[in-house]
Amino acid sequence: MFANYHTHTARCGHARGTDREFVESAIAHGMKVLGFADHCPWVFGDSYRSGIRMTDKEVEGYFRSLTDLRDEYADDITIYIGFEAEYIPQLIEAQDRLLADYPLDYMIMGQHFNDPEYCQVYMGVPTGDEAVLCKYVDRIIEGMESGRYRYLAHPDLLDFTGGQEIYEKHFTRLCEYLKTKDIPVEINLLGMTGGRHYPSDRFFRIAQRVGNTAIVGCDAHVPEALCDSEAMEKGRAFAEKYGLTVLEALPGLGAKSQVF
Repeated sequence: MFANYHTHTARCGHARGTDREFVESAIAHGMKVLGFADHCPWVFGDSYRSGIRMTDKEVEGYFRSLTDLRDEYADDITIYIGFEAEYIPQLIEAQDRLLADYPLDYMIMGQHFNDPEYCQVYMGVPTGDEAVLCKYVDRIIEGMESGRYRYLAHPDLLDFTGGQEIYEKHFTRLCEYLKTKDIPVEINLLGMTGGRHYPSDRFFRIAQRVGNTAIVGCDAHVPEALCDSEAMEKGRAFAEKYGLTVLEALPGLGAKSQVF
């Protein structure tokens, strides 16, 4: 892989390895671009502490560490500093204030929750409720309209168990929207290698029909994921199966594309 923009750090609480180890693993694989997109903190405004994302107090160290590594390894790899985040309207202003003074390069959307996590069910839990699916798609579209996010991580995270016609209706409108905005959908290697319900054949059949572009994302939670050639080949084969145009790098961050 030329580039990966979906890299986590131990700060999220469910990844392991030092920031340096992630960088050195990417270099060992021959990557030219590495984007860190750890789970973005929210300012919840109460005593709730998330167990799946860094705290607001860890943001300073995140940027300091990655800025230092970017300078140290400048001759070997280009490093971008970003976040993966949901779009949750009632928390956006506080998040913007938190991040305003940091050199943020980009964000990707990973819609793990439709509302603050302390009052919401994780989108990966199976559901047959059309209202949940509808809100998931609406939230993504609303978030993308804000211009905050470069691409949609694991677009098929929502594990819908209801009727196929309902699934087709809502995910088709999502794919059609993303196509009009030239926003790629992610082929998520963590889901693929971890035996999760995504990437989903039924979602990517829709993406194929609509003509979406795609990007392969390691969703790296361990340094070894950045040099897992077998997983990357599986991602390529998946893209080839559906005839998708795969972006090697994000527009504005060293863009290339290849048709499979």
